[in-house]
Amino acid sequence: MRFATVEVGGDVRAGVVDDDGVHLLPPATSVLGLVERGLVPALEIGARAVSEPAVPLDRIRLLPPLTPPTVRDFVAFEEHVEGVVQSVAGGAGVVAEWYDAPTFYFTNPFALVGTGDDVAVPPGSQLLDFELEVAVVIGGVESSMYASLTPEESRAHLFGYTVMNDWSARDLQRREMKVQLGPAKGKDFATTLGPWLVTADELEGYRDADGFLALDMRVSVNGTVVGQDLLSNMGWPFEELVSYASRGSHVRPGDVLGSGTCGNGGCLAELWGRRGQLDPPPLQPGDVVEMTVEGIGTIRNRVVAGPDLPAVPAARPRPRARERA
Repeated sequence: MRFATVEVGGDVRAGVVDDDGVHLLPPATSVLGLVERGLVPALEIGARAVSEPAVPLDRIRLLPPLTPPTVRDFVAFEEHVEGVVQSVAGGAGVVAEWYDAPTFYFTNPFALVGTGDDVAVPPGSQLLDFELEVAVVIGGVESSMYASLTPEESRAHLFGYTVMNDWSARDLQRREMKVQLGPAKGKDFATTLGPWLVTADELEGYRDADGFLALDMRVSVNGTVVGQDLLSNMGWPFEELVSYASRGSHVRPGDVLGSGTCGNGGCLAELWGRRGQLDPPPLQPGDVVEMTVEGIGTIRNRVVAGPDLPAVPAARPRPRARERA
């Protein structure tokens, strides 16, 4: 089943998407609320909604599928790391620590955009990039918070999946990573989620013998395909990512966990690192980025000019005085 959050007639509503359009759920119902109930109750509620008339897709605006409490983004594709480390970090190869355990960062849950929304170039950036990912959403099962889940336990909390574009300002990110902290302003300006949330049961037929979802992933810029990969090339399945996120900590229903960028052109920085030049060029206002993941759907965003803000002042040198003058 495909759950969506839409704007229709000035109202924000949750609904179920099928070939007829969007079957709206009751006004008090949200996708996050469905996720908190768990997959089985959500499917029952959605099944009742599809008996009602649908609103055609051309009459609604698709918003991010849900408002998550947190957004974590992993770096789970070895091939991506191989290329992008040369471009962003100035190194070569995959560090041994990458293989030890999954790695993630928290990004801004208040900067989510939906398919069709414009994305502004962040202030001071000249190297805007996309990142093709799939995100899993954690669902509720008899509790509101879960700690130190095993991978087997995590499987019951995989509510559904959505396409994710982790927009990246590579020049801002590069500076931040040199300070051994971040990314921050290189990432926090926009993340696309959409076009809807596909429930986990819909994708079980794509699971391979090793437990990974073998979904085709593609990204194009202005109609030209730039990257293509399989989601099953992840180093860890989503159950392992959820387990690691909860390790000695907590996850909760509605949390979004990104796979990290796929390989083989899942972002421009990977290609820049492999080719030793900005080929293809960084994204510019007017460029349209389209991502399609098999079994989930397509998101599309246009890049627009961002605000023209003054330069950030540099820190002053400190005298290291230990007493007041």
